[in-house]
Amino acid sequence: MNTQPSAPLKKGSPGNGTEHLLVIRLSAMGDVAMTVPVLMTLLRQYPGLELTVLSREFFRPVFDGIPRLNFYAADVRGRHKGIRGLYRLYRELKKTGIGAVADLHHVLRSNMLRIFFRMSGFPVVQIDKGRKEKKALTRSRNKVLKPLKTTHQRYADVFGKLGYSIDMEHPVFRPKEPLGETVITATGLDAEKTEQGKLIGIAPFAAFGGKRYPPDLMEKVIAGLDRDGYNILLFGGGEEEIRVLGLLEGRYRNVTSVAGKLSFREELQLISNLDVMVAMDSGNAHLAAMYGVKTITLWGVTHPYAGFYPIGQPKANALLSDREKYPLIPTSVYGKTVPEGYEEVMQTIDPESVSRKIRELV
Repeated sequence: MNTQPSAPLKKGSPGNGTEHLLVIRLSAMGDVAMTVPVLMTLLRQYPGLELTVLSREFFRPVFDGIPRLNFYAADVRGRHKGIRGLYRLYRELKKTGIGAVADLHHVLRSNMLRIFFRMSGFPVVQIDKGRKEKKALTRSRNKVLKPLKTTHQRYADVFGKLGYSIDMEHPVFRPKEPLGETVITATGLDAEKTEQGKLIGIAPFAAFGGKRYPPDLMEKVIAGLDRDGYNILLFGGGEEEIRVLGLLEGRYRNVTSVAGKLSFREELQLISNLDVMVAMDSGNAHLAAMYGVKTITLWGVTHPYAGFYPIGQPKANALLSDREKYPLIPTSVYGKTVPEGYEEVMQTIDPESVSRKIRELV
């Protein structure tokens, strides 16, 4: 593996023999989490490289503790709001000594930053999101059903174009984190329980209804696991999710909802100690996968072919809705588009198949 850039960077070198890249990934949760194994793999394969990640302050814990990775918070609702704010942000970032820019977001804000940096002579490469191929995959007529390039590889391609090709065959994951006192108090877990190999996380919600497993079916899964003595931790956020998960917690002996009880940083500590995470096609799946946790994903109107499958997970860990019954799947990349008659696609995923897969992995 060649660990030297194919072309020298021309601007902003720190001047100490270390190349320094700016990485832009402002949001969203799943996409931010997907960058982590790529960046860690990049840093391992290029020991002379330094990164500054530009994202929102909320996501700082995702990147904390990674050697040679600095975090820079974008205050897009305050100091860095609007064109003037983005220009202020650009000027601040220039002072960090970066040599080139990897835009893993490719939205309006990052496009403005791209213009500012390019006007100053910085090399800038933006992600190719593959919008044309994704449209062909999700349209109802003349659908082209084939696996697209993964998002992780799309990220890696950006660095390749900057001269840092990455071999993603063996990605680097974040290590398990120690449980803080707040986590132990909220969950009743300790080191002994986490070593028993029966710690299962379940994140039953998703941003859109088209990829959310029916609550009654998920409760069947939870009830069976509870009878078998597994420790089950429920993840979610928002008032309604906290309420629903609280009711589930009250009905089962071995079920604990952590929704609304932990900070994001503390949730990451807990996720890193799971034996298995069960999630929808959602951010929680990618948060678990970035720690190398065994992750089971349930798919509704979305599909792994769009390139958002959690990194490092066997394809057998994806439980899909029935395409024979619902041939238009995938109907969208993010689950926003639910055609008439497709509201119950996830009912074709048998709860017993979910339970069986969990037991298999544990």
